[in-house]
Amino acid sequence: MSDLSVFTKEAASVATSYPFEREIAPVRRLAQTGDEKAYEQALRLIAQRLRAFFRRRMNNTPEDIEDMVQETLLAIHTRRHTYDEAFPVSAWIMAIAKYKLIDFWRKHGKRDALTDEFNDTDLSQQSIMANDAATSNLADIQKLLIQLPEKQRQAIELIKLLGLSVSEAAHQTGLSESALKVQVHRGIKQLTALVAKQST
Repeated sequence: MSDLSVFTKEAASVATSYPFEREIAPVRRLAQTGDEKAYEQALRLIAQRLRAFFRRRMNNTPEDIEDMVQETLLAIHTRRHTYDEAFPVSAWIMAIAKYKLIDFWRKHGKRDALTDEFNDTDLSQQSIMANDAATSNLADIQKLLIQLPEKQRQAIELIKLLGLSVSEAAHQTGLSESALKVQVHRGIKQLTALVAKQST
């Protein structure tokens, strides 16, 4: 199953216009043909994006952040067969980064870090998107997301799943940062209720 099966067509369309996608997609295509320079350039672009992603979410030393970058690059390489060409490669990369970050938090006992800046429950805490072992549940997440209002679904897909910052998502959607936070807050609550309902 693809790591991107959680994304709807609307989210994939927005991700395609995301600056990182515009940078990485053509370089990755060249790298796939065996172009070594393109491969090296792709690695540099991905590493740069990962450093920014982890730096915003980890209160750790530069060494720890660099370790996470290298671990994620290795995971991207070993799981390259899971990439579905129908989806933006940037979304696939950031989905793997998200899994790695959740693993890091759990291994280091940072339960508080599993609660994001919205002071709300992360999808991972509901055991529906925890780590690589939970990828079999991704189709269920898609079914749940489809039940949400469009703005809530889009906000969660971009911020929670794709890994964009609130400001990046605001730029992509045209919504204000505060509006996006509200949509994520409401959407997560509704998803939690849907998960609980399925469990009964």
